[in-house]
Amino acid sequence: MKRVLLLTYYFPPAGGPGVQRPLKFVRYLRQAGWEPVVLTVDGGAVPATDASLAAEVPPKVTVERTPALDPFRLYARLMGKGRAASVKVGSVGDAQGWKERLAQWVRANLFLPDARVGWLPYAIPAGRRLIAGHGIDAILTTGPPHSCHLAGWALQRLTGCPWLADFRDPWTDINYYHELPHTALARRVDGMLERMVLRAAAQVVTVSPHWAELLHQKTPAAPVAVIQNGFDRADMPVNVTPRADVCYVTHVGSLYASRNPQALWQALQRLDAGGAAPELRIRLVGTVAPDVHAAIEAHGVAHRVERVPYQPHADALALLCESAAALLVIEAFRHDEGMITGKLYEYVGTGRHVIGLGPPDGDAAALLRATGAGRIWARGDVAGLEAALRRVHEAWRVGRPLTGAAPASAAPYTREAQTHRLGALLDRLIAA
Repeated sequence: MKRVLLLTYYFPPAGGPGVQRPLKFVRYLRQAGWEPVVLTVDGGAVPATDASLAAEVPPKVTVERTPALDPFRLYARLMGKGRAASVKVGSVGDAQGWKERLAQWVRANLFLPDARVGWLPYAIPAGRRLIAGHGIDAILTTGPPHSCHLAGWALQRLTGCPWLADFRDPWTDINYYHELPHTALARRVDGMLERMVLRAAAQVVTVSPHWAELLHQKTPAAPVAVIQNGFDRADMPVNVTPRADVCYVTHVGSLYASRNPQALWQALQRLDAGGAAPELRIRLVGTVAPDVHAAIEAHGVAHRVERVPYQPHADALALLCESAAALLVIEAFRHDEGMITGKLYEYVGTGRHVIGLGPPDGDAAALLRATGAGRIWARGDVAGLEAALRRVHEAWRVGRPLTGAAPASAAPYTREAQTHRLGALLDRLIAA
């Protein structure tokens, strides 16, 4: 069987959204004709852990773990914080005090392309050993952190092995890039590294059509393929139905300050003012930024919001399945049309109705239309969002919760189907 070396910083026991794509690739690549060999970090700087995910790694898969130089350890000591609290993923957040401002400046200007670049001195020699010792046919890197792609660039040059670079998010166009206090020089260097990777990889892959076009504009000589995220049918809870006592609309994942859904809190205010939908609750499963908590209190809707801390993946899906609807929030940034959060595919896979806030003409909205799973409302459309919540509650109240995607329309978006597309790309890569 052909073998691919997968370099990923996030891998079990790490938890969070960055783990799911490489983990599912590993789970299903054998079915696509490829034996994965994983190179990852040992005890890296990760925002969460989920030991239950280790059970999804096939037992015969080789997983090599190396040390990494970790600036977050120094940052945590400097700030007097626990290490997990110092690792922000998906947003940089506002700096509180001169120490945090200094730490953000150091991160943005001395650790390019990201603070995980300290893995490279270990990942590159380990990758060379694995390529030589396991008869590797192709290299696959997945980012962020995009420093993983620098390891792929080096390994391709050192070994001649064909390399596929997978972008789960953009690089210099990632949603929080504008929050980083880069100097002009740092931005130029970061852009140079991005272009170097895009031009050197034999194949570039990303997760949505808009982002494929964005990356293609930077490398017009090479098309960018789309391999979407997905849901794993094996993960979906069975015989879990919406609760009869509470009409939950559930959001799973982090709500950063940049994702604060102000229109939602205003819509809840309107429901309260009219005495409508008394059993409806918004349930937030995962990390919620202080700014979001403050907005909930300021709008006087805390009694409508239930907060649940980060949960293991299986438990989060069970909470989703007992809900009447799922909530999606896409923050505003320059290329938000291309954001299809990984959680959205799991929303689709559960068959729950989806209410979204974000770009109505973006790729996430197109996915909901294609599957019949729900709708994306404009971020400021309070009236539309209020009406959507009323519909969810009314259907739940009469015992007929709104439906989402039917199994047939969701089927193309399974992790298995998307990994088979990856396998086909790898086949073409080594045949070229």
